[in-house]
Amino acid sequence: MEFLATRGTAGFLNSHGIATTSLAWPLEAGEPNARDVIRERRVDLVINIPKHDGVEELANDYVIRRTAVDFGVPLITNLQLAQRLSEALARVPLDRLEIRPWSSYRR
Repeated sequence: MEFLATRGTAGFLNSHGIATTSLAWPLEAGEPNARDVIRERRVDLVINIPKHDGVEELANDYVIRRTAVDFGVPLITNLQLAQRLSEALARVPLDRLEIRPWSSYRR
């Protein structure tokens, strides 16, 4: 499994022993760029939770969220949900997760 994150998040994860590739913000020059990575579907999930309400932060976050939605990449924007997902994934090894069709969850 590979983790990709924008600069600040990548720095935090790397400093806590989680190997992470740093991505440029969508609205800045630099490669790899978060928007391109999402467009190319090189990620299976986007977690985007704004840190503050600065204009640049919100503009970049909007582009990340919009691109995820436009290209059908699952998106989490809620901190509590992201925490619960990480706790659940820590309990069950990925190779034991069963992939089931959505219809199997409905009655």
